[in-house]
Amino acid sequence: MTDTTPRALRFTLWAQRQAHVVPAPLRRLAGRTLRQLARPGTDTSGPSEDWSVPLVPGRAGGDLEALQPVTVDTGPVEPASTAEVTELPPVRCAVAVGVLDVGGAEEVAAFLARRLPAHRFETVVVYADTRLPGQEGEGGRLGSILAAEGVATQQLTPENAAAWLRSWRPDVISAHNARDWMLDVATELGVPWVETLHDMHRFYHPDSWVPERQRAQRVSAQVAVSDLVRQQYLARIQTYPGDRVVTVPNGVDGSRVLLIDRDRARAALGLTDEFLFVSLARYCLQKNTFGLVTAFGDVAAQHPEAHLLMAGRADDDLLYYEQTRQIAASLPGADRIHLRGHCANPSALLAAADAFVLDSFFEGWSLASMEALAAGVPVVLTDVGGAREQLSGGRRGHLVANPAGNAELDWQVINGLRYRPQGNRPELVAAMSSMVRDRAAWAAARQRLRDEAIRLFSPAESLAGHARVLRAVACGESVRTHAPRTDVG
Repeated sequence: MTDTTPRALRFTLWAQRQAHVVPAPLRRLAGRTLRQLARPGTDTSGPSEDWSVPLVPGRAGGDLEALQPVTVDTGPVEPASTAEVTELPPVRCAVAVGVLDVGGAEEVAAFLARRLPAHRFETVVVYADTRLPGQEGEGGRLGSILAAEGVATQQLTPENAAAWLRSWRPDVISAHNARDWMLDVATELGVPWVETLHDMHRFYHPDSWVPERQRAQRVSAQVAVSDLVRQQYLARIQTYPGDRVVTVPNGVDGSRVLLIDRDRARAALGLTDEFLFVSLARYCLQKNTFGLVTAFGDVAAQHPEAHLLMAGRADDDLLYYEQTRQIAASLPGADRIHLRGHCANPSALLAAADAFVLDSFFEGWSLASMEALAAGVPVVLTDVGGAREQLSGGRRGHLVANPAGNAELDWQVINGLRYRPQGNRPELVAAMSSMVRDRAAWAAARQRLRDEAIRLFSPAESLAGHARVLRAVACGESVRTHAPRTDVG
C-alpha cells in the first residue's frame, strides 16, 4: 500500500479484511459507515479500459477492440418448421430486466428479444435503468447495441409502467433480474410473469425465503438455467409447485461466436510464448476475483511463463476492486497479473487465451465460460450451476471445489470468506498448473472444444425451451417440467 493512499481508504480496506471476526449485525452497520468514510468514486479508480496497452511492458501492442473476425459462425437458430410455427398462436412478450447494461442475465434477455420473433413472438425489452445503484461511468452498452439492431426497448418507471403495459398489452412477461415494482404492476394488470432464475444469490440467506415464498405466489412459472439452480430454489422455496419450475439451459448465441485470428490477438496484447489465463468477470464477491488472484500467485511462482488477464466491470463495487488490486500488487508475480476493465471485443481476448478460469462462489449457468468453450478454449470452473454440464467429466477442462466447500451455499459463509483463505485454493492451483503443463494437448483440442460446445449447447434448443414456457403461460396452459439434459457428453 502506498503512502499516497488516503487514510480513510486505508482504514476501510483494512476493516473489510477483518470483518469476518465481527458479528453479522455489527458488520452490516459498519459496512454502511465505512462506505461513507471512503467514497469509492473519490478515493479509488477502476481498471483501465485502454486495450491498446500491451500486457508485457516494452513490447508493441495494438488496438485489440478493433480486431475484426476472420469468419463469423452465425450459428443460425432454427425454429420448428415453417408450417409448425405458422400454426402457433402469436404472443406479445415484454422481456423485462432491471439494468440494461453488460451482464449474463441481460445477454440472455437480449438473445430472447432478438430470437423469439422466429417463434411468432412480438418482443420489446423493458428496463428500469442503464446503471446499477452507485455505478458511475458509461452505462447502457447493451441498450445501445439493441437499438442499433432495431430491437425495441422501453425504459419504465413506477409512475409510467402501468400506462405503458395497458397500451402495449403484453400476453406474458419474461423477467430477468427485473425490479419487484414491475412485478407489482404486472400483477395489478393481470399480465402473467415468468421469472428466469439465472442464479440463487438472492436466496442464500434464510431471511429471503419467507418474502420469496410470498412473492412467488404471483409468479406463473420459473425458468431455471441449470438443474442445480432448480434444485436449490425448490429446496428453499418449498411452497412453490415443482412442476412450474422448468430447466432450460443457456445456449451459445451464434451472433457472439466470432473467430478472430489468434496470432493477431496475441500480438495486440504484446504476447509471444506466454501462457495466458483469461477471466471475463465483474470484480465482485460472486465472481471471487480476489480469491482467483490470490491463487494465481501460487501458479505464477511455479510457472514463470503464466499470465492472468482479468477483464470486467468494477464500478458496482470499487472497494472490492481496490482490495483485489492491492493483493495483486503484493504478490511476487504482480507483473503477470493484469486487471483490466470491460472489453468490447471479448472474442479477441478468447482468441488470445490458452485457458479460461472462473473461481466463482455461485453461478446459474455461466455464459462467459460457455463462450470460451465455443471459442475452443479449455476452462477451469468451480462447482457452480451449469459447471458439471459444461465440463462433462474433464473433457473440456477442470472442475474444482467451490471456494466455500460445496455448491449448497449460505450467504453468510460466502461473505465471511471474501478476503480469507479459501479451501479450494490448492485444487484450483493444481488445475491451473495442469493447464500450463498440458498446453500442447489443449491447443490441439481447440477445434474439438468449439465443435462440441456449439453442438451441445444449442441456442435453438434453449430458445425453443423458453418459447414453450412463455407460450404455455400466455395461453393459460400447464407448464411441464423439463428434466436436466443427459446428452451432454
